[in-house]
Amino acid sequence: MKSKPAAGALSSSAPILKANAAAIAEAARLLRAGRLVAFPTETVYGLGADATSETAVARVYAAKGRPAFNPLIAHVANLTAAKAQGVFSADALRLAERFWPGPLTLVLPLAPNATVCAAARAGRSTIALRVPSHPTALSLLAAVDLPLAAPSANRSGRISPVTAAHVSSDLSGEIDLILDAGPCPVGVESTIIACLDGPPRLLRPGGLSRDLIEEALGAKLAEATGEGAVIAPGALTSHYAPRANLRLGAFSLEAGEAGLDFGGHFPASQYVLDLSPGRNLDEAAARLFTFLRELDALQPDCIAVAPIPHVGLGEAINDRLRRAAAPRSGQI
Repeated sequence: MKSKPAAGALSSSAPILKANAAAIAEAARLLRAGRLVAFPTETVYGLGADATSETAVARVYAAKGRPAFNPLIAHVANLTAAKAQGVFSADALRLAERFWPGPLTLVLPLAPNATVCAAARAGRSTIALRVPSHPTALSLLAAVDLPLAAPSANRSGRISPVTAAHVSSDLSGEIDLILDAGPCPVGVESTIIACLDGPPRLLRPGGLSRDLIEEALGAKLAEATGEGAVIAPGALTSHYAPRANLRLGAFSLEAGEAGLDFGGHFPASQYVLDLSPGRNLDEAAARLFTFLRELDALQPDCIAVAPIPHVGLGEAINDRLRRAAAPRSGQI
C-alpha cells in the first residue's frame, strides 16, 4: 500500500519537464523546500531529496517502500563537496580523482562535520558518496547547493528506471517533479567500493568495471563480507525484480516463457528481446532494465535469460540478474 502524502505536498501525477535551465531551477527550489524530484544520472534515474533533512529523506523511504536499514547514496557536485562529508584515504582519493564524475560510489568514514543526516546513512558512521557525470545531475547539484540522497526512482526491489516514463509509471503519485533528459547512457547503477579498514572492497559491481578500478589502485579489490549488504545501497539479495520469475543461463525457451537474449540464442519472436545481437556488453547494460520492463509487460509465466559473459560490465549485468531472480520477500 502506498504511503499517504503530506497534505498539499503532491499532485496525483508528477509533471515531467524537459531538463532545461528553467526546469532545473524549479527542481532546485522544490528540493530546498524538502520535496522529492526525480532526475537523470548517467546510470539510472534517481529519486532526489535534500540529504541533510531527516524529513525529506523519510519521504524517499516512504515513496519507494524502502527498508530504513538500507542506506542511501549522497550525490554531490564535486570532490571538494565530497570531502566535507566523508574521510578520504589515499586509495579513496586516488579513485575519486580518477573516476569522478562517473559511475563510482565510495563508502567512507563519516567526516566530523558532515551534514548528511543519519536517516540517509541508516544511522551508520559511514557514508556513501558519488559525483555523477550526467550534465543534468551536475547542473541540479550546483543549483541546489546541497548533497542529494538519490536512490533509483522506482519502488524498492523493482526494476530500476532508465527513462522518465519508467519513473512516472512507478512513482508519479509519490513525487513532485520528474526531470526528463532522455534515456540513461550507462543503464546500470554505480559500482560501490568501500574504503574503510583494510584494502578497498567491492560491495556492488556496476557501471565502472572491476578491471579499471584495480588498474587505478595497482592492486586487486577485496570481496565484500556479509556486512556489505548493510553498508552498501542496493545490495539486498532480492532487488531489480520484474513481476515474472527469471530463469538464468537459458539456451532455449520453454512453453510460456519470454526471452531476454544475448547474442542470438533464442529464435526471433515478439516475446524475445536481444540485449546485444553483436554481444557488446556496454549495449547490453544500457538496454537491460528497459528490456526487462518490456518483457514483464507481456505477462509471461517466466523470463528466460541467455548466458552473459562475466567480464567487464557483464559482472554488473549478472549481479542485477541474479538479484532479480532471487527468492522474494512477501511484499514483492
